[in-house]
Amino acid sequence: MQSRKFLTALSALALLGSVLTVTPTALAAGSGTTRSISSAGTASPRTGTFVPAGDGIGAPEFPGQLDGGAGPSAYQGIIDRSLSSGTGKGSPATGGNRAKSNPSLLGSFEGLNLFQQRYARGGNQFTVEPPDQALCVGNGYVVEAVNDVLNVYDAHGVSQLPANSVGGAVDLNSFYGYAAAINRTTGARGPFVTDPSCLYDAQTQRFYVVVLTLDTNSHGAFTHGNHLDVAVSNSSDPTGTWTIYRVDATNDGSNPDAGNACPCLGDYPHIGADANGFYITTNAYPWLGNGFDGAQIYAFSKAQLASGAASVNVTHLDTFGTVNVPSAETPTQPGFTVWPAQSPGTSSYDLSAGGTEYFLSSNAADEATHPVSGTGGNYQSSQLVVWALLNTASLDTVTPALSLTNKVLNVNPYGVPPKADQPGSGSAPGTNVPLGHCINDTTTLTVAGTGCWRLLFGGEPAHTEVVSRLDSNDTRMQQVSYANGKLWGALDTAVSFGTNPADNKAGIAWYIVKPDTSSGSLGAKIALQGTYGIAGLNLTYPAIGVTPSGRGVMAMTLVGAIDNPSAAYAPIDALAGVGAVAIAAAGVAPDDGFTSYKSFVGNPPRTRWGDYGAAAVDGNSVWIASEYIASDCSYTQWGGFLFTGGSGTPFKCLVSSGASSTRGALANWSTRISQLKP
Repeated sequence: MQSRKFLTALSALALLGSVLTVTPTALAAGSGTTRSISSAGTASPRTGTFVPAGDGIGAPEFPGQLDGGAGPSAYQGIIDRSLSSGTGKGSPATGGNRAKSNPSLLGSFEGLNLFQQRYARGGNQFTVEPPDQALCVGNGYVVEAVNDVLNVYDAHGVSQLPANSVGGAVDLNSFYGYAAAINRTTGARGPFVTDPSCLYDAQTQRFYVVVLTLDTNSHGAFTHGNHLDVAVSNSSDPTGTWTIYRVDATNDGSNPDAGNACPCLGDYPHIGADANGFYITTNAYPWLGNGFDGAQIYAFSKAQLASGAASVNVTHLDTFGTVNVPSAETPTQPGFTVWPAQSPGTSSYDLSAGGTEYFLSSNAADEATHPVSGTGGNYQSSQLVVWALLNTASLDTVTPALSLTNKVLNVNPYGVPPKADQPGSGSAPGTNVPLGHCINDTTTLTVAGTGCWRLLFGGEPAHTEVVSRLDSNDTRMQQVSYANGKLWGALDTAVSFGTNPADNKAGIAWYIVKPDTSSGSLGAKIALQGTYGIAGLNLTYPAIGVTPSGRGVMAMTLVGAIDNPSAAYAPIDALAGVGAVAIAAAGVAPDDGFTSYKSFVGNPPRTRWGDYGAAAVDGNSVWIASEYIASDCSYTQWGGFLFTGGSGTPFKCLVSSGASSTRGALANWSTRISQLKP
């Protein structure tokens, strides 16, 4: 769609502006290509220079939105893409009443939120959905990053960074040494930073934060150049200095078998580590056409990164055509969201086969089954792909000699889930959903004229918005752990509660796999699996953390027709599976973000939610973080003095002088961080 402009209400006021049935097989891939990456210098979690930008809406408001003229919309799917647009059929849901542990909730606190993201660096940020959750814990610190801010807390949720107007939060552009996302005084743009991931490695006592950075020109258009930015703390104190490395991803994924020429986007980066290496995986999409160019793997020597070396080696492996499962388009499938495993502590690694790093992926999505055309699948599968990268000890040598292999396992059916309903879904937004209500409002008197919509748009939109249904993800793999000799992973799936399709909900398929590379090749079998759901509710975006002893916690969002989006969790173990769901923090209002409304993003809207949650293990504790809605906001609070007769700061929903806010004009997401002892 065209970029939309926001009017100022007053001249002196910038408005607050087909299931594949085959015999599972293994297929070996190449050892990759190695290149040297020089350090880009050091940085620290401190806010960079800025000119204060005020408190309101300012055009442009979304990343990718141009300063003027026609241009690409910010949310046409180029970031965190998903080619699958339908839903599939999953398995009947199973309950969760067992598990050998009943996690104790030791503490829970508010994490980063939309207000901090939008108003960091003096307000020189964009409004962004979804947050994309990163969490890592170690040495007494809790590090959280989202799109597009970072904070460092103690165990009680007190920021350890210098105090500022957004609770100590630092924009990711500052953290990585870039200019502000947008200079709202001059209009100049900095790079667009997105998709953060975080890991504390107890062996090296270092924190690692990775983002995808997209280069833009001064007017905000993407140039196609993009890179993975790797930040490594120089000590076990994340409030100090970090060393930065940048890995270009623009032309990675250009395997000629893909049929989709690069330049490519290194989308959806995620990270893991074993005894020897640090690993990043991405999904490569062509910038200039449809289709998919396969998951990419980047392998580093963990010791080199931890030392802050002036240059480090990175070995790149392309998974296109490595999964030996014939499809309609290609004799083999590419890997899709090949999520690397993280291991707790210092003794949970697999040292066999010269050191082994494991990964998990799924293959119901069009990216796996129809990567060239980008469409044509039926969005369901009964297979799980286990990957092993062998001889990772060679990463510490001048010429790494890695071997990537995979094995396809038969599992219970899973499929792309339906969208998740929330209170009011499908009906006109009430005053407890102020942004949506404002778009439809033609009668409220405001400083811009009659009708709240005038505060947001230059031209009158259709007044037909409804409360949204949340994006429940596709079936891509979510966070993976390797602990107690097993691989643990989960993904979003459709779950059924009888024969009526209307009763189907979003649920979670979870897997515990026993891999083995002691013979020098990969063997794997399912130790336990299940499809988890609750009638009348939706469970989305799982993230599993497992202690060295094999006691785990699975984080998730819980939402339904009478349950606002809430941060939830359940125990998981290898004997009984998943236990009963509990609420860490109940949501108090529906989601009210701009991606819910066709006036902003076109019809149909895709209500962005989650993309991923996070879990981190520290000793015998599992820390989790999920998106939820933390605060309720009345219509009059939201409108503030912009409504005739109103008072208070518009859009921030401040309930009292000096209070903190969690939302902005165009979104209301928050995150919740909790510590549990399973």
